Formats: sequence, C-alpha cells, structure tokens
Amino acid sequence: MTEPGTSDTAAPESPASARGRRPWRVHDLAASYPDGELADRSGLDESAEHEIDELMAALVALRRAEEELSTASRAFMDLGATDMRALHYLIAAAHTGELATPGALGEHLGISSGATTKLLDRLARGGHITRGHHPADRRAVTIAVSPATRRAAMDSMGRQQAGRVRAAARLSSDERGTVTRFLLDMARELSPTGLDWAEGATRSAGAPHAR
Repeated sequence: MTEPGTSDTAAPESPASARGRRPWRVHDLAASYPDGELADRSGLDESAEHEIDELMAALVALRRAEEELSTASRAFMDLGATDMRALHYLIAAAHTGELATPGALGEHLGISSGATTKLLDRLARGGHITRGHHPADRRAVTIAVSPATRRAAMDSMGRQQAGRVRAAARLSSDERGTVTRFLLDMARELSPTGLDWAEGATRSAGAPHAR
C-alpha cells in the first residue's frame, strides 16, 4: 500500500523478472495484498488483476506529477504550500466576481483567524496581495492578488493545471461519467473520516504549519 510522497518505481530485478516476468511494483495486488486479508482477490482472474495493477500505476503516476508540479511551482513563486493554496482561492474568487475576505479565505484553508492574518501579512510583504475596504461594509476587508503575482501563477501552475481540463475534454460523456464515479468511490473508500485511529492521530498531530 503506497503512501503519498513515497517512491513506487519498479523493484530491482528479481529471479522472477529474470525469467521473463515484469518486475513487481509496490502497488501491485500481489505485492500489497498477497493473502487477500485486506483486499479480496478471490473473484479476480489474472487479466483483471493486471488491469487493476495498471490502474493503480496510473494513479501513482498522476500523484507523482502533481507533487512534482507543486514542488516546482512553490520554488518558482518562492512560497509555501498554504500560501499557494491561498493565491489559488483568491484568483478563483476574482474570476467568479466574489470579493474575498479573510474569513472566507481562512475557512477555505481550514486555519484560524490568527493564522490567516499572519499568512496575509506575509503575502502582503511579498507584494503578492493587496487589501481594500468592502464596498458594502467599510469595516470589512477584502483581499486581491496583485497583477504581477496573478500573471506569474497563471503562467506557471495555472497553465499546467489546465491540462486536467484538456485530458477530461478528450473523454466521451460516458467515459467522464465512469471516471467520475470511480474517483468518488475511491475517495469514499480511502476517507479516514469517522475512524477512531485516524481522528486520534489528527488530534495528536495538531494544526498544520502555514508553510
């Protein structure tokens, strides 16, 4: 069972691969679930197992590409992961005509008002955002991304992320429906929500750092 951020390249050549079989990979069913204790393989023939192995390999490749893009974008912008998420939200809010506020941003990021203020101060010092007064409430603050930062973000991570749309557009309507159901089903299967061991680990870990 491969964890995010771990390598999932093929293992070194083994006697089996030397005899003509492909090298095993960490995410392969036979490697992660040899006895069917966690994933029932009894109803899967060799062809089905191979198809699932290739599907898991595709997901690993997608996750690796996302991690590489995120790392490259943070280095290019010289910003932390939470900072980049904040800019993405602010750009999207502007695209929809919504006036972004510190409260809405903090709720989106899942951080406290104090952490939101520190994040905005950091972004403002770097010239990435500007603050203004809300037209309907002069006591409220609105946030906007500076033109230079918006352009840099759109030309780097934004342009690459648009590849998701290009890939989805190449599918037929039925294929998009199938992929959507699969991804939502997998998200439900993977979600740790409601699991005692996961909630305990989250409490002990504390809130994530802003950078």
